[in-house]
Amino acid sequence: MESEEKYRTLIQGVQDYGIVMLGPRGEFVSWNPGAERMTGCTYEEIADQNFSRFFSPEDIERGRPEEILRMAAASGLYEEQGMRMRKDGSRFQVHATFRALRDTARNLRGFSVISRDLTQSAESEAKYRGLLEAAPDAMVVVNQGGEIVLLNVRAEKQFGYRRDELLGQQVKNIIPEGFAERLVADSTRSTAEALAQQIGTGIELYGRRKDGGDFPIEIMLSPLESAEGILVTAAIRDISVRKAAEKHLAQMEGRYRGLLEAAPDAMVVVNQGGEIVLLNVRAEKQFGYRRDELLGQQVKNIIPEGFAERLVADSTRSTAEALAQQIGTGIELYGRRKDGGDFPIEIMLSPLESAEGILVTAAIRNITERKHLEQMFRQAQKMEAVGQLAGGVAHDFNNLLGVILGYSELLLERLGLNDSERKDIEEIRKAGVRAALLTRQLLAFSRKQVLQPKVLDLNMVVAGAEKLLQRLIGENIELLVVLNPALGRVKADSGQLEQIIMNLAVNSRDAMPEGGKLTIETSNAELDEQYAAQHASTLPGPHVMLAVTDTGCGMDAKTKAHIFEPFFTTKEFGKGTGLGLATVYGIVKQTGGSVWVYTEPGIGTTFKIYFPCVGPVLEIVSPSDKVEKVDRGSQTILIVEDDAALLQVTRRSLEEVGYAVLAARAPLEAIQISESHQGPIHLMVTDVIMPGMSGDQLASHLSAMRPEMKVLYVSGYTDNAILHHGILEPGLAFLQKPFSPKALARKVGEVLTAPLPFADLAIREK
Repeated sequence: MESEEKYRTLIQGVQDYGIVMLGPRGEFVSWNPGAERMTGCTYEEIADQNFSRFFSPEDIERGRPEEILRMAAASGLYEEQGMRMRKDGSRFQVHATFRALRDTARNLRGFSVISRDLTQSAESEAKYRGLLEAAPDAMVVVNQGGEIVLLNVRAEKQFGYRRDELLGQQVKNIIPEGFAERLVADSTRSTAEALAQQIGTGIELYGRRKDGGDFPIEIMLSPLESAEGILVTAAIRDISVRKAAEKHLAQMEGRYRGLLEAAPDAMVVVNQGGEIVLLNVRAEKQFGYRRDELLGQQVKNIIPEGFAERLVADSTRSTAEALAQQIGTGIELYGRRKDGGDFPIEIMLSPLESAEGILVTAAIRNITERKHLEQMFRQAQKMEAVGQLAGGVAHDFNNLLGVILGYSELLLERLGLNDSERKDIEEIRKAGVRAALLTRQLLAFSRKQVLQPKVLDLNMVVAGAEKLLQRLIGENIELLVVLNPALGRVKADSGQLEQIIMNLAVNSRDAMPEGGKLTIETSNAELDEQYAAQHASTLPGPHVMLAVTDTGCGMDAKTKAHIFEPFFTTKEFGKGTGLGLATVYGIVKQTGGSVWVYTEPGIGTTFKIYFPCVGPVLEIVSPSDKVEKVDRGSQTILIVEDDAALLQVTRRSLEEVGYAVLAARAPLEAIQISESHQGPIHLMVTDVIMPGMSGDQLASHLSAMRPEMKVLYVSGYTDNAILHHGILEPGLAFLQKPFSPKALARKVGEVLTAPLPFADLAIREK
């Protein structure tokens, strides 16, 4: 009873805060003078009423009081800031903390509520709080009763409490009892009066954190007059570092050196004059100096002048003072080795108090590898963006090339061998073919060409290309092929692999105009986690390596950084498109591999390409010398193409070889033709990407009425409708744009004579 009476007396003595007790349903149980002053109601007026009485009608209507109690009961503590109603009907803003009270069986007994009227204290508190928050030290304001009435963020962090946990509490909770006993000589003096006697002097003692840990502090006190009497403002500084430095001054170097030597980074300690006074072994190795060569020397010997100028704004500041301003932040700049070479570093600074003043400890990390990875990432992003652009251009250009190639070939079929106009049309067709090759290279670079991969032996692809390579590179270049007989298998498009080999061989040939040696090598390779981390888009595991090495002129770093970009070339104007290596890059990436370049100016270049190794299932792929014949047909073919010019030339190409052709410019028109046509439609040739409906959606729609109709998809661009990551779905017939009339006729003949594939049947069952 005595302790309860003391508690009640304490609550009733608080004037600045409204402190009330609520029952489980929010009914008032107790009421202090602070609450009475805040609301204008006595306890007798609100006894047994619900606390929702002081909420606005709008809050009551939306159930805000019940919501607050529910949140407090669920979490144990709930803070909110809102509007309340006084007895006279006026509104005021309040900050309230609701705490759920439970018995030992965890049954809810009620709630304690501490409220503060923000409208009365906001103006005066805001002015003073601005000063508190700007202070570099922890700031605590104590009233006559020794209660904490204000504090700043530094105080919260320093003592480990939240603000609401300290406000209204005794200052002795964070300052040990010994301090109060030291100041308070007799029971007639209040804590504030005792503290006031120490104003103007720095007091060293110990503070106590929320976790019970003590730490050395220095307090500077100053008085503050207020309506409640004299308050005492305490500026509290954590002097743990200073006390530790003073205590271990004699042993500092030995102990501190142990920490320095154990650090994973280079550690350098600088004094007030900017001289190096301590360093570790990592610093010696990183900068290339012996320890005795750096001790006593200026830090600017290993940090460029530009950094010192960036920090030191005027000659009155020491280097250590300038460095101290950057404490707590990671600074990226360049360090300088003994041999004069610069390398990127990141410095993290921290202060160390000593008898000679503030020393600055610099943890210096070599970030060369990180910068390299960042550069690789930026390059990959750039290549991806350029690839998107290149793929889009190639897609649109393919339709135009299809028209050019189609009409030129149709004209050539009609003209005699001695016709005067034949040569001109031949040149048009040749230009179209060259342009088509460029678009295919653009699609390869952008990883948007269609691949038909098979599990194959890379050795056979190299061996098959060896004879052609010797003719390609010339007699003044020695060709050496070294193949690993136990080579793993890869899953790739054999034609694309041949293109990689040819492009790299041509590149090497041009790098050796006076002759040299070209070596093509295959081997197995196990790429570990470290290699994968240093090479973008590379996965660890077993790989098959293709290496192409020449003894040519090599490349400098600037040239190497751009070699995979489309249209970048170092060759004379007219002797290169700048797409050879870009094509290699695109094919390798789309196949799931990675390419790495090793080069030295004047020595040579090696391209190493790593393909993921797959299982032992092998399909032997060898080049075919068979000349395909174009047979005439008589079946009915439905062509669906949204480009009018390409639709017309495609129609004429098939009609020239005997097919009956139905033409549609849109999927809906194709559906109407299919519904109205009385006879069979043997094949539909459809673009993959069309407005309103894709090619496979159209095929699925028509399969119900024409289940025997086969489908040939054509496109100049990959699409997930029939492709996954550029890989053709098994069993689907596909022809890449642009195509010649002969290529179209051959492909149509193949599809018409082939049995209906399982994949086509699956589409028709959708």
